[in-house]
Amino acid sequence: MLSHLIILAQAAAPVADAANNGAAASGITKITHDFGLSLPFFLAQVVNFCVVAVILWKFAFKPVLATLDERNRKIADGLRYTDEMKAKLEAVQQESAASAKRAQADATRIIEEARKSAKEFFEKQTQETAAKAGDILAKAEQAIELEKKKMLAEARTEIARLVVETTQRVLSKELSEADRSRYNESAARELTNV
Repeated sequence: MLSHLIILAQAAAPVADAANNGAAASGITKITHDFGLSLPFFLAQVVNFCVVAVILWKFAFKPVLATLDERNRKIADGLRYTDEMKAKLEAVQQESAASAKRAQADATRIIEEARKSAKEFFEKQTQETAAKAGDILAKAEQAIELEKKKMLAEARTEIARLVVETTQRVLSKELSEADRSRYNESAARELTNV
């Protein structure tokens, strides 16, 4: 296509030269002649520039701009994702701190409950032990009292027997069973009053 434009410009050059010679008085023609500017070549260059500009725009700039836009979009998405992750991380850290505080509070509560339970158990065991000790002491006192009564009864019986025996020897006579019984009872009464 470029070659067609060049051929067209060369064909138009002699016609333009003839027109330039006839209108030498015009200002534009003089400028174009002084600078060596040929209208067909200029038009061909403008057309060539437009064609190259369109080709560059379509096949070079447009894909590069699309790539840059895609890259900017990915960067923006990455920054947005980073911000979201920072927010999530902060939320997780706050939740973790709150969870640690709750765990600490729960641990403190459990420790306090364990201490309270241990104290209550100790007090209960102490009370039970004191009650058992009291029961044992009461039973021991009862046993001692029974033993004392038994020993006193045995002692009275033995003393009464000894008194009867002594009386029998003193009196040097044999006592009947009724007398012996009467002396025993009398001695037992005497000992009971003592």
